[in-house]
Amino acid sequence: MLDYERKASRDGFSLVVGVDEAGRGPLAGPVVASAVSLKDYNFQNKICDSKKLCARKREKAFGEIFEKAYVGIGIVNEAIIDEKNILEATYQAMSEAISQLVSQFPQTSQEKEKFNQKVILLIDGNSFKTNLPFAYWTIVKGDSLSLSIACASIVAKVTRDKILEVYDKVFPEYGFSQHKGYPTRQHKQAIRKHGLSVIHRKTFQYL
Repeated sequence: MLDYERKASRDGFSLVVGVDEAGRGPLAGPVVASAVSLKDYNFQNKICDSKKLCARKREKAFGEIFEKAYVGIGIVNEAIIDEKNILEATYQAMSEAISQLVSQFPQTSQEKEKFNQKVILLIDGNSFKTNLPFAYWTIVKGDSLSLSIACASIVAKVTRDKILEVYDKVFPEYGFSQHKGYPTRQHKQAIRKHGLSVIHRKTFQYL
C-alpha cells in the first residue's frame, strides 16, 4: 500500500498527505474528513479501509496513527451540507483537514512557496476541488491502495462515530450510537415516530 507514496517521493514531493472522509451517506450529523501525513510507515495494528475493520481494531489503529503521523481533521455540519450539497461540503471538510495539518509546519513567508510545491495530496475518490495551493492525485478506492489514505479513512471514521455517540446521548430516541446516522430500518422508524431532529439533513431523501 505504499506504491503511491513511493511514486510521490520519486516525483520530488517531500510531504505526502492522504485524505479521506466519513459520513457522505448518513441522514444525520456532519461529514468528517481527515488528512494524514505519515512519519513512520511501520504499524503494529492493521491499517486498511476503515469499513473493513471492526470498531475495536479501528480504535487501536486510531491511537497508533496519532503517534506516527501529522493529522488534520475537518468537520462540516448538517446545516452547511443542506446549504451547499454533500459533495461541496465534503470538499470543504477535506480542505479544512488539510489546512489544519499543514498549519503544524511553521514557515516564514519566503519558505511557504517552496513548501507548497513539495506537498502532494492523495485524495480518496475520483474528484476533488479546493483553493489550496497543493498538487493532488485522486485515487479510486484509495483507502485500499494507499497507506496514507487508509489512515485518513480510519481517523475520519472514528472521529465521526465519536460525534454520533455524543449525539445519541442528546437524542436517545433515534439510536445514533447503533447506526451512526445511516439510513437503517431502525433509524427510519425512529424518524417516522419522532420526526426530524436538528442534526438531520433536511435535503436528504427519507423514504
